[in-house]
Amino acid sequence: MSSSTLVIPNGDATIRQPAPAPSPGRFAEVYSEVQTHRLKHSLPLPSVLKSPFKIVEGPPSTAAGNPDEIAKLFPNVFGQPSSMLVPSDSAALASNEKLKIGVVLSGGQAPGGHNVISGIFDYLQDRVKGSTLYGFKGGPAGIMRCKFVELTPDYIYPYRNQGGFDMIRSGRDKIETPEQFKQAEETVLKLDLDGLVVIGGDDSNTNACLLAENFRAKNMKTRVLGCPKTIDGDLKCKEVPASFGFDTACKIYAEMIGNVMTDARSTGKYYHFVRLMGRAASHITLECALQTHPNITIIGEEVAAKKQTLKNVTDYITDIICRRAELGYNYGVILVPEGLIDFIPEVQQLIAELNEILAHDVVDEGGLWKKNLQHQSQLLFEFLPRAIQEQLLLERDPHGNVQVAKIETEKMLIQMVETELEKRKQEGTYKGEFKGQSHFFGYEGRCGLPTNFDSTYCYALGYGAAALLHFGKTGLISSVGNLAAPVEEWTVGGTALTSLMDVERRHGKFKPVIKKAMVELDGAPFRKFASMREEWAYKNRYISPGPVQFIGPHSDDINHTLLLELGAQA
Repeated sequence: MSSSTLVIPNGDATIRQPAPAPSPGRFAEVYSEVQTHRLKHSLPLPSVLKSPFKIVEGPPSTAAGNPDEIAKLFPNVFGQPSSMLVPSDSAALASNEKLKIGVVLSGGQAPGGHNVISGIFDYLQDRVKGSTLYGFKGGPAGIMRCKFVELTPDYIYPYRNQGGFDMIRSGRDKIETPEQFKQAEETVLKLDLDGLVVIGGDDSNTNACLLAENFRAKNMKTRVLGCPKTIDGDLKCKEVPASFGFDTACKIYAEMIGNVMTDARSTGKYYHFVRLMGRAASHITLECALQTHPNITIIGEEVAAKKQTLKNVTDYITDIICRRAELGYNYGVILVPEGLIDFIPEVQQLIAELNEILAHDVVDEGGLWKKNLQHQSQLLFEFLPRAIQEQLLLERDPHGNVQVAKIETEKMLIQMVETELEKRKQEGTYKGEFKGQSHFFGYEGRCGLPTNFDSTYCYALGYGAAALLHFGKTGLISSVGNLAAPVEEWTVGGTALTSLMDVERRHGKFKPVIKKAMVELDGAPFRKFASMREEWAYKNRYISPGPVQFIGPHSDDINHTLLLELGAQA
């Protein structure tokens, strides 16, 4: 980096200072010209955050499901109203107060996380001078082990508008047991924290709410706020319209899909089967379809709603391939979500039986264990390609679930389609040529340079979270709305975490969980896709979006899913 004067973004204003030495936490000390340009990218703030503001509260909240049980689990934070920041004639809080705030990155990476931290930091610098921000290292384990770093302007600067979570790194640990809660209490007491911001997905924000409940029950001053993070797009509701990282990840994947579309058309002889991230929901697959117009897209929620079997899915793909062959096309692009097999009822049953067997029995090479499967599950297991059989028997995750990300669904479909096409060729109903190419686009999208939307959205989320903590709020998730409007018109506030929750029965006890937002088959994004997919299947309406743009006429465009959900796109 140059030793000349650099510009640090600060809302509409800028701070000019000598370029700091590389952060001791930053491993990549050499920057491309694009990275350097992004460091200097100015981040606008919603107008409500630029002037004095106050908090206006809504009515008491309830829960997404089973409110009586959620109320029992969270007696101290349940029912909290939502909070909205609105302009005020004068500062509502004294500016001479000094705060100590902690921040933690939890779960998988998502583009924009560093800007959430930057937003928290800048709020403290702008509004509560003399405050301190601590970054817990390595995720929630950093809280339990009291491993942290004090974040300073020099430390934070190299990460502004950059991808990844390497400023303080993340982790997938949970704070669940009495001993772990005790460790968290000791840490926040040791650091005398006024607040803690948990940046994470549904599980992480459930954990944030548990911490908020625990601290309030013990009359501790530490307040806890969440921020919505996941590229999967399944953490959202009316008040929280988007999780950050989704916009960037989908645009990265869409670029790669566009590339293989051009390859398919160039060679005229390959079917590219692309598996995309999204275990629990198909939002990424749907958004990438809207951006690129593939020939075939499988949406898991539709498969589940129609109770389709694996053969139904295979036949659907095969039917289109056969029709395309008649039109002279022996190539195409097919998108499938990572968690497809979890949506197929017969496969769900098979997996449930396998989980039970693997929990109690040894899988012998002779296959005697298969007798413990129900007859229908035995037939399905034998129907699957051998490689998929082996993947279904892999070691379970810490929750006892099949590790879906390790199941190569796209390769399974290629093999099953090949078998069906060969059968049809023998019957004389298929005369084309089929060559399948498999792809998994996953980790490539998690740490890219965030789009202008994600950069700005994350900055507002962080700035808003710090404001909520400053106003004494706890047990909320930072929420920024009106996202289809110009940034100046975005709304900023907080939504009660318990209002997003339902309960699941696990090990004989009710456990709170934030309900995942699934693709809604009657929602505008799916209806738009459904109205176009037949045309895409046979007329090759491929779109190659190209790489993420940071300047130019479309650099500030946001994803189709969000625009359609907000009614800003027909």
